[in-house]
Amino acid sequence: MAEATRQVTVALGERQYTIDIGRGLLAQPARLQAAIKARQVVVISNEVVAPLYLANLQAALQDRQFAAVTLRDGEQEKRLESMLPVFDEMLVNGFDRDCQVVALGGGVIGDLAGFVAATYQRGVDFIQIPTTLLAMVDSSVGGKTGVNHPRGKNMIGAFHQPRAVLADLDVLETLPDREFRAGMAEVIKYALLGDREFLDWLEANLEAVMARDPEALSFVVERACQNKAAIVAADERESGQRALLNLGHTFGHAIEAALGYGEWLHGEAIGAGLCMAAALSERAGWLSPDERQRAETLVERTGLPTRAPGGIGSARFREFMARDKKNRGGALRLVLLRGLGDAIVTADYPAAALEATLASTDHG
Repeated sequence: MAEATRQVTVALGERQYTIDIGRGLLAQPARLQAAIKARQVVVISNEVVAPLYLANLQAALQDRQFAAVTLRDGEQEKRLESMLPVFDEMLVNGFDRDCQVVALGGGVIGDLAGFVAATYQRGVDFIQIPTTLLAMVDSSVGGKTGVNHPRGKNMIGAFHQPRAVLADLDVLETLPDREFRAGMAEVIKYALLGDREFLDWLEANLEAVMARDPEALSFVVERACQNKAAIVAADERESGQRALLNLGHTFGHAIEAALGYGEWLHGEAIGAGLCMAAALSERAGWLSPDERQRAETLVERTGLPTRAPGGIGSARFREFMARDKKNRGGALRLVLLRGLGDAIVTADYPAAALEATLASTDHG
């Protein structure tokens, strides 16, 4: 029997939508039919997820015009070229502006499917069905869609909110440990940037979370979604407060781009990026050594990297960081910590502190 579903609302006026968090959601045809209302439906998934869950959707939506496109798994598929077979499928089948795109997968699929929906006939509805922890707690919520470019991550995209998010916690039971750990980077991010109470809870309950205890996992997903929903509702298009969600990401995206997308998982790069942000905050005099160590220890306890891989070098880091979308007027703006649970977006940090932080990566 399915457990009670938790629900988080993303309050965006007429475009308000809910995040349903529960168990067995993909095994409930009525719930899928209620969320996916269109007569024409295209599901975008990947070769790992589709064999597990695509049949559930097809059975629940057998009265609709149904199409599916299965992409290869991995960050390397998050590119413009991967969108073309989806557009081909939709055009060949005569999909109109009342269709819905369904993202069935992790962050790569969610971001790409959302961008397909944002651009097909200048915008159609889409539904997020995240199948990784990272996608559930972060990328499926908030309407950021897009693809990578060899010169920068997420540089081509659009803001396009989903109509609904269905987070079925049962799918996490088969998620590989490496993918689960990667999702924890985004969970830790929320605690560090603005939820000190959640930080305390994570430190006390991390073993239960990593063991995928049902109650602990349900709480983590709900709390992370509540944090993101509040920030998105206040600043949908990242003109201010929403930039805080990039804590660790300027460093992490540089790691991903420098290594070539796919060598490190996104969450692994963000884990190291969070530690770099904490280290720079300490060097700037904003975090005490104990606070910096506390942040790093939490990342380390999840099994994520706490250091960037050696060999990237300060110059290449700066090259990729210079393309960050938070930058203004040529100034490198970073999300740093004035304290645990207290983040700020700023370009006002000591240049020497940044240089020392980047130089430390040469040692891995």
